[in-house]
Amino acid sequence: MPKKDKVLVTGGAGFIGSQLAERLVRLGHRVTVVDDLSTGRRSYVPRAAAFRKIDIAGPAVSNLIAKERPAVVFHLAAQIDLRASVKDPVMDAETNIHGSLRVLEGCRRAGVKKIVFSSSGGAMYGSSVKIPSPETAAATPTSPYGVAKLAFEMYLRSAHRTHGQRYVALRYANVYGPRQDLRGEAGVIGIFTQKLLAGETPTIYGDGRQTRDFVFVDDVVNANILAMRSGAVGVYNIGTGRESSVNRVAALIAGEAGWDGRIPHGPANAGEERRSALDSRLARRVLGWTPRVRLEEGIRRTVQWFKER
Repeated sequence: MPKKDKVLVTGGAGFIGSQLAERLVRLGHRVTVVDDLSTGRRSYVPRAAAFRKIDIAGPAVSNLIAKERPAVVFHLAAQIDLRASVKDPVMDAETNIHGSLRVLEGCRRAGVKKIVFSSSGGAMYGSSVKIPSPETAAATPTSPYGVAKLAFEMYLRSAHRTHGQRYVALRYANVYGPRQDLRGEAGVIGIFTQKLLAGETPTIYGDGRQTRDFVFVDDVVNANILAMRSGAVGVYNIGTGRESSVNRVAALIAGEAGWDGRIPHGPANAGEERRSALDSRLARRVLGWTPRVRLEEGIRRTVQWFKER
């Protein structure tokens, strides 16, 4: 795709979206960021990007896309609190299904060339018997959040078959890195880092042997850029394929933060998956994507960023 094409990033003031917007600006694209700032920060939006404070659940986002007519839309805006989705699935669906359909409708009206959708691998496969899980594993989300992500993937597939809308849905593993925020986007790495640097003691829920696939935010941004440039259509896992226990992650963060205390354990969270990792060989083969940042390096960079705040 030629440089200077106009692109639009929903959720572009958030953890991942703002860093994607920055990369797009550096690549020479004309970038419009859409965010309601419920969890994002206006200060994260690149100065060179146009900013529109819009809630995607309303009609304004569809009208904006139709007016702006971007070549590509990166759709990252979402209600991202899994527990909140369980407590209030209607609220979750208003943003993650209804709001996403508003974005899709705007793309149809504008003739957008491609939609790159930020989906979820961690919430998609449930208790998969195959670890790491490939895209062919049964999608059996157990939370309304995961159900909504799968539903919009299916809407995208329908739009592609019905009127040729091109799309890529990226199913992320556990993304971490600078700019994770306790207001909504921080997983265990962001939470532990901020608490330890503040002199607080975090809690490991359960025995800490539960595993996750942690992928650094820079690698996720790379995946979005490659998805934009690729002629591919479909669903792709974005993860390292490696399982890391919460205990190991906590020890790495403690070492970088200079913490020599004991991190206590609390009761396990009900319904928490024991193991999770994504097989991303399809993304490697089709998109040319591979994770480059190892966990140790990513945690070092994350802790350093929080230290400098």
